[in-house]
Amino acid sequence: MSGKNMENLDLANIRKELEQILSSKRYAHTLGVAYTAAALSMAHGEPIENAMTAGLLHDCAKSMHGSELVAICEKARLNVTAVERSNPTALLHAKAGAYLAQHKYGVTDDDILNAIRYHTTGRPDMSKLEKILYIADYIEPNRKQLAELDLIRRIAFHDLDRTMEKILENTLTHLRSTEGALDDMTIKTYNYYKQL
Repeated sequence: MSGKNMENLDLANIRKELEQILSSKRYAHTLGVAYTAAALSMAHGEPIENAMTAGLLHDCAKSMHGSELVAICEKARLNVTAVERSNPTALLHAKAGAYLAQHKYGVTDDDILNAIRYHTTGRPDMSKLEKILYIADYIEPNRKQLAELDLIRRIAFHDLDRTMEKILENTLTHLRSTEGALDDMTIKTYNYYKQL
């Protein structure tokens, strides 16, 4: 995104709007992700404002009803899988959120939009910003205790690819143990980072 486009984004106003539309718990999580993404961007040489923007908007569609998320994705002509239809709030809020980030909030940077779009499933060969957002969503300070969270938080500031592998491994283990829906993209992403 050019400097001019970034200047046109008013992150303070976006924050105020998100505070109104998200639950207090989701808003606290959103701020945690934005600030964690900013810290990771400093550690890994990524533009801070891009990380903050992606972090603020990553869950902008999370409070929407599942049918609304499906409708947004269909309007945008995005592919919706059977697994996504079965659990739209968990899986489609990312795709719908990327659409809203672009069409409602004015984000034009493809890297920021992709970071939002893939923050739940990941994808093979993610950009640095995509990995930063994915990881920040998992390790932010408000996150309840997850398996190996302390270790993952430590390695996140040194090795993004190893952190991705660890988070994806733990996510798949958790979903399999709870009979949660497994998205094919998450499995492909794990296999990609496991082989690195």
